[in-house]
Amino acid sequence: MKIAVLPGDGIGTEIVAEAIRVLDTLELPFEMESAPVGGAAYEAHGHPLPESTLKLAKEADAILFGAVGDWKYDRLERALRPEQAILGLRKHLGLFANFRPAICYEELVGASSLKPELIAGLDILIIRELTGDIYFGQPRGRRTAVDGHFPGAEEAFDTMRYSRPEIERIAHVAFQAAQKRSKRVTSVDKANVLETFQFWKDVVSEVGKDYPDVELDHMYVDNAAMQLVKAPKKFDVVVTGNMFGDILSDEAAMLTGSIGMLPSASLNSGNQGLYEPSHGSAPDIAGKGVANPLATILSTAMMLRFSLNQPEAAERVESAVKQVLAQGLRTADIWSEGTTRVGTREMGDAVVAALSSSITKKTITG
Repeated sequence: MKIAVLPGDGIGTEIVAEAIRVLDTLELPFEMESAPVGGAAYEAHGHPLPESTLKLAKEADAILFGAVGDWKYDRLERALRPEQAILGLRKHLGLFANFRPAICYEELVGASSLKPELIAGLDILIIRELTGDIYFGQPRGRRTAVDGHFPGAEEAFDTMRYSRPEIERIAHVAFQAAQKRSKRVTSVDKANVLETFQFWKDVVSEVGKDYPDVELDHMYVDNAAMQLVKAPKKFDVVVTGNMFGDILSDEAAMLTGSIGMLPSASLNSGNQGLYEPSHGSAPDIAGKGVANPLATILSTAMMLRFSLNQPEAAERVESAVKQVLAQGLRTADIWSEGTTRVGTREMGDAVVAALSSSITKKTITG
């Protein structure tokens, strides 16, 4: 099993280092190879996604990705900015299905900005279509307007578009995921305004007929955003387009207390996947040893389950994280009175210790 390790920028190197320690502790037959990506790759090769990095990613069974971006690159032309690396990987690897679970651990109920009774026991899975929509639609660019309210003025434009196959495949993913959960799918759209999302709604409804055991409802994106903070536990599986999914998944992240707790998996049709925390590179705290590595560690659990066919190892990693939280250890983003504040390395140490203990117990008991 080959894992491409792409730490990236900012806190990416720090959090990925802890995830690698967790993988090493499992003592499974992994081959790991690292390569630069994002700003680090631009500095080394003049491009955020060099051919050598892309080649490594294509050859791997899974990609462990840290984070990319730094304010100092904001003045680069868009094609050379660090964020283009992740878009390029999604496109070249066909990573069309993004899984973002939003789980509120019992120990972190107090870290959420919502009332405990609203988020205790929260377990939502947001499935975001990742390679279509306005982020990839053509044409796009800048031009001089020939019509509209201000003809002759400079304007910018992007194109929102979806094809039937794109919608069908992400809908099947959502319904199949729901069959393994509470059998409820909420499809989020803006069909009352956008022709693209009236089409989305129609196609999702058609696919839903193949899954009579799954309850399907439709919700406009503005209402979905409101319901996520009003009654989040009413959701089970949420499926939506690229832009809406980008926004809603970050909103859902904050329900759990910190985006530093949210893992993410992006899969293609062959279950090759890119695994990353939902947060960014946080250049303001890079190098300070205070970043929360748990989202990245939980992303490795998703990698073990979805791409590497190691579900038992995935459960051990997730159990180790829960054990550490139960011990009261917290990084700054999830700290509260009565808990113990630790840094990135110390949190990694604790997860490794809990994982090692579970492996030892299993060895003794057979």
